[in-house]
Amino acid sequence: MELTITKENFDDEVRNYKGTVLLDLWASWCGPCMMLSPIIEEIAEEYKDNVKVGKINVDEQPELAAAFRCESIPMIVLVKDGAVHNITVGYREKKDIIKMIKA
Repeated sequence: MELTITKENFDDEVRNYKGTVLLDLWASWCGPCMMLSPIIEEIAEEYKDNVKVGKINVDEQPELAAAFRCESIPMIVLVKDGAVHNITVGYREKKDIIKMIKA
């Protein structure tokens, strides 16, 4: 299951979380974001025991988008134990995102 991440729950769900969090920064008007969305859903389901998956709508959460220096979407951010480990921008295939998680 994907969580909606907001500035209100960011500390609890991401910054202070002990474990791996995959964040999808997206917007409803973004074509590649819409193509990526079902892949993110699949990963959330398949890795639900190991990875927390969150979605950040950049239009609704501009402060979080700015905190990640997000200039292009979709942006995928991998956070481990509260620290950013990897960032990728643009549409990615599922196998590439899984490789990022496992690295």
